[in-house]
Amino acid sequence: MAHRFVHRLAALLACASLAACPLAALAAPAPTAVPSAVPALTNDRNDYANKAFADAMFTGFQKFYTRDFPAAQAAFREAMTIVPDNTLALSFGYAAATHVPGTLETAIEKEEDALAKDPKSYDAHVRLGFAYLFATVTGRDRTQDAREEFNLAVTANPSRAAAHVGLGIMRFNEQSRNRAKTEFLEALAADRSNVLAREYLGLIYQELKDPQRALSYVIDVPNLVPGYADIDFHIASILQDLNQPDAAIKYATTGVSTDIGHVGEAGQHGFTLLAIIYLAQKKVPDARRVLKASIDANVDASYAQTLLAKIDRGDYAPKEAEKKTAAKP
Repeated sequence: MAHRFVHRLAALLACASLAACPLAALAAPAPTAVPSAVPALTNDRNDYANKAFADAMFTGFQKFYTRDFPAAQAAFREAMTIVPDNTLALSFGYAAATHVPGTLETAIEKEEDALAKDPKSYDAHVRLGFAYLFATVTGRDRTQDAREEFNLAVTANPSRAAAHVGLGIMRFNEQSRNRAKTEFLEALAADRSNVLAREYLGLIYQELKDPQRALSYVIDVPNLVPGYADIDFHIASILQDLNQPDAAIKYATTGVSTDIGHVGEAGQHGFTLLAIIYLAQKKVPDARRVLKASIDANVDASYAQTLLAKIDRGDYAPKEAEKKTAAKP
């Protein structure tokens, strides 16, 4: 059962004032490694092997998931100075900027100035394209501008990954899954470590009811990017589809515990995903516990209330035949 997916860009902007969640009751062992069906990285590029870049990303995620958005933006900007076209750094850098009034607009102006100085620059087109995407999410429609920048970047250099990722995200948001998949596969041909391409391909194949293939794209991502809570959420959802509840619980719990500010998908929807997994196992007390934590934290509270109401009226109670079978020695 695929969990309800949140719009990937909008999920980065989900920033209502929320209480801290009671995580002590959710403690779980670290996720057990699941073998990957995708071969090890085969091309030379791996941004995350650069320690300075990886450290900046880790700091950025820590600050982002604790709602320290100015510090998060600074960390992601540092990462972007090291690897200017890393799409994960660009996405989270601009996402953090949306939470600091006026900051995204300033960032867009800087990227426009940079492009004006070097109109043939691939990196400048890509960075401005991603900035425009986030302007669109926050209410100003810059979709056409973003598409133009990504297309110009592809024209400048069709063999690099970032512009294909940007176009793939736009196709995904337009429900054009086949064209999105083509763009993300183009990106991976250039950069097998591109996290967003892997993540979106995982989403696409999960929607296509091929969770094993979905898992093959995302299972290695936590090794590349420690601290990225949303990927733990997606892996948990896929593992639930594959009927691997124990592993799914570990990943979901890791995501919730990492996203302590309830900013992204793990923090917003991880509790209810855990509840669904527990209910599928007939572990009603555990499901009730995490649903109450969801309500206390005011995340996905309406859905949590709905599930609790179903539990209270006995929808998830074991059937009589199951009780008798369980009672036999």
